Amino acid sequence: MSQLPPCPQCKAEFTYANDDTLVCPMCFNEWKVEPIAGENIEETPEGIIKDAHGNILSDGDTVVLIKDLPVKGAPKNLKAGTKVKNIRLRDGDHNIECKIEGFGTMFIKSEFVKK
Repeated sequence: MSQLPPCPQCKAEFTYANDDTLVCPMCFNEWKVEPIAGENIEETPEGIIKDAHGNILSDGDTVVLIKDLPVKGAPKNLKAGTKVKNIRLRDGDHNIECKIEGFGTMFIKSEFVKK
């Protein structure tokens, strides 16, 4: 087992790993784990769709928009904070299909939502 580095902010040696970040329980600092050159880097398998924060999405999830999104042909935008229920994942650039009240069926990029 490899030794985890101390916290870069408070230098405490009690750090622990949480997914792809390291966390310091003393000062609550979080930082990304930087891979060492030559070390095997785990790649995301094809077909896995993640939200803006890196959470894996699946069919039927409920997500929230994190940004105002313009809608072609509509007089108003989709507002940040809009809750979208029962999403369906699909291939392509706009990889979320959903129905939004007042707009109908929409196709949204996963980078603009959070779980």
